[in-house]
This record gives sequence, structure tokens and C-alpha cells, in this order.
Amino acid sequence: MIKPDLSQPLPETLGRLHFVGIGGSGMSGIARMFHDRGHAVSGSDRAESAAVDSLRGRGIPVAIGHDARHVGDAEALVVTGALWLDNPEYQEALRRGIPVLHRAQALAWLARGQRLISVAGAHGKSTSTAMLVTALRRLGADPSFVNGAVIHDAGTSAAWGQGELFVVEVDESDGSFLLFETAIGLITNIDTDHLDHYGSEAAIEDAFVSFARACSESVVLSADDDGTRRVAASLPTDAITTFGESDAARVRLVSISEEGPVSFVLSIDGVELEGSLAVPGRHNALNAAGVVAVLVGLGHEARAAVAALEGFAGTQRRFESHGDAAGVRLYDDYAHHPTEVVAALQTARSVVGEGRVIAVHQPHLYSRTQAMAGEFAAVYESGADHTVVLDVFGAREDPIPGVTGALVADAFDDAAHVDFRPDWDDAARRVAQLARPGDIVMTLSCGDVYRIIPQLRAAIERAGEGSATSSGAAG
Repeated sequence: MIKPDLSQPLPETLGRLHFVGIGGSGMSGIARMFHDRGHAVSGSDRAESAAVDSLRGRGIPVAIGHDARHVGDAEALVVTGALWLDNPEYQEALRRGIPVLHRAQALAWLARGQRLISVAGAHGKSTSTAMLVTALRRLGADPSFVNGAVIHDAGTSAAWGQGELFVVEVDESDGSFLLFETAIGLITNIDTDHLDHYGSEAAIEDAFVSFARACSESVVLSADDDGTRRVAASLPTDAITTFGESDAARVRLVSISEEGPVSFVLSIDGVELEGSLAVPGRHNALNAAGVVAVLVGLGHEARAAVAALEGFAGTQRRFESHGDAAGVRLYDDYAHHPTEVVAALQTARSVVGEGRVIAVHQPHLYSRTQAMAGEFAAVYESGADHTVVLDVFGAREDPIPGVTGALVADAFDDAAHVDFRPDWDDAARRVAQLARPGDIVMTLSCGDVYRIIPQLRAAIERAGEGSATSSGAAG
């Protein structure tokens, strides 16, 4: 895969830009930002999508498939780490000596000179970024922002604002979050992941320490997470604000109600305030506490900060509803790490009522599947009533011999609670056999598993029609 050269100086000027993989949620947002600032932008992606349609609607040409000819007269290439080194457009740029920027470098270039709020962490970054942007807009701050997911309240993942603040979701997976000249950092949590880049848990934490120390104004971090507590211990106490359920947190969650959309009580400097969101899940109350801590640090009154999150509607691909089929509710979630899967399944359980939770798991990355198959099996077996496992979405990795979704399925203690169905039509039929009215069927992965939802819907509806016909005949 392509790794960013963090030592590469950013050019003073950028002309015509070509984005390879422009349809991704992060890439499409950055491409729009450059276009809106007057840059000539083009791009390519492997498939048509709603994001590609939206970019074309703005006048940005997007080619489907990757071909050296697509580079055209571009003066710089923007790429993601999801590309293979043999990508023909990347190779063409190298051949012609065209500067190649990782998407994080392009975003850092856009954010130069702004008062930057960077949201980092293993889990909850996109939702926390979306909450922060939503609240700031409601408070009249009008920030610029780039998020890794579409913010429902804003209707987009990225936009220029008129205010001084620029809010970005930054990525620790490849170390690129260290590129940014951050004023205020929010660290949601730290987890053992991305060992393919860092090599050890200690190296991951060292990177977060470097990120935190580079923040020029302040750092907001979780008081509940072991990793963030170790980071906090290396910082001056007057530079940090903590949040969470811990008694030591300045912005403390006193109580959380998970009955439907989550509501909570926050204690801030001894004053208790009630808040609620339009999304479910205990983890979203924790995300809200971190965002309120940032807002208070920016000088907003605590009560106004909590009120600005009222009814927050979430982002795409974070426990996102896709309606129902024959009385079965369909959801999709970006969860691709065991910790995230736990949160997603707990959220589903909090709203399913008397129904069951049926998970459709698409393992993401061969290396992660190989290292964490047992952990995934454990959290799915304890959190879902049944799990259908698809094959691995390799993304930026080449296959590893013997590593398939079967590793996860085979690690279940009770094989009756899991099916390995690499064929999507077969998987959809199996889900339809299992699901009944009142259940939740949820797809989970940061791969392309959401694309199976139409197949799930059709299979469930066919099964429902068959049941109705059988009942009618019996009657």
C-alpha cells in the first residue's frame, strides 16, 4: 500500500489536482473543498457511487476505473493509503515527476493558517467530529470542516465556513495525524490497532503523545481510557481537559439512559446539566461529553453547549437506519474493530425490544482478521443472537494464504450461532431464513458491506411473502 512520506514538505502552491479514489467519503470531501476554492479538480474511482454523482454534479470530472491516461495535465496527484503501489495513475505520476500527496497532506495544506481542531482516537472520531461541527454551527461559529462521514445535520462531509475554526477528523492509522498544525486536540480513546504500521502498543501511544504535545492551545481527552490516561500523564495539567464517567473527569457523565435515543446528565465544574441526542447508544453519550468539553474550552457557556447537541442526528454509516423489510429493521454500521462492534451491538440491543439482533460481519483487512479473529468471534457471540460472516474485504492489503472469514466463524464456541457465507446471495438467503418481524439485521464493516443491503431487503421480503402465502393457504 502507499504510505505517506510525512517528511515531504508541502508545496507553497497547488494547481490542477487529480484524486485517485475520489469517491471515498474523506477524499470526496477534500476534493470538493479544493474545487470550491477555485482549483481545477478531476478524479477516478473503481465504481459509480452517490459520491461520484455528487462530484460530477459540481462539475468535477470523474472517470471510472484506473488508467494512466486519467492523470491528464494534473500538476499534483492526491492518493489514499488504500491504493496499491502498482496503481497505473500513481505510477504515471512517478514516471512524469508529478508531486504525489497523501490525502492527509492535501487536507493539511487546506487547513494552513486556520485555527484547527483535530479529532483523533481509535473509535468515535467521525461521530465526535460531526457532533462538534453540528454544535458549533448551532452556536453561530460557522466552522470549516472535513469529516470521514456525511454529517446528517449538515448534509455533507466537508464544507467551507466563514468562521476562524477548521474542524477535521484526523487519522492515526498511518501516523498522518502528526502532519497537522493543531490548536485544539480531542482524543476519544486509544486502542491496540494498526500494528501493521506501528509495530507495538507502546509506539501507538508514543504517536498520540507526540500529537498531544504538538497541540498549541489545549488537549481534551478521555478520563476513562487507559491509553489516554497515560498520554495525559505526559502533559502539563493546565493543558488538558478530561471527560468521561470517571470521578476525575472535569466534564463527567453522571448518568446515561439508553432507552431509545440516548439521554444523559453531565456535571461540569459541579453544575449538572441534562442533554439528549436523536441517536441511540451509550458510546454517543461519551462522545457528547468530549464535544462539550471542547466547546467549554472554546469559551461557550456549558448550558448552551449541551443544548447545541440536542437532537443530534448522527452520520452516515454509524448505526444508520435503512428502513425495514417485512417488519425486519435494517441497519448499517462502520464498526470494524472488536471494541466498535461491542458498541454497535449494544446500541442495537438497546432499541430492538423483544426482537433479536442478527449481525452480518464483513471482516476488514487480512492482517486484522488474522490477528483478531478470536476477539471478533467472542464479541459477536456474546452480543448478537446470530452472525452471518462474509469473506474478508482486503482494502489496501494483498491476501494472506489461509485468511478468510472462516477464521472468525470457526472461532465461535457454539457453531449454531454463526454461518460463514462468502457468497452474498447465499448470505442474504440465510439472513432471510433467520429474520422475523421485530428483529434487527445489521451489517458491520468499514468495507463495502452496505452494498448487500438491497439483497438482504429483497430476500427478507421474498421470505415474508412466502410466509404470508403459506399462512393464507393454511387458513
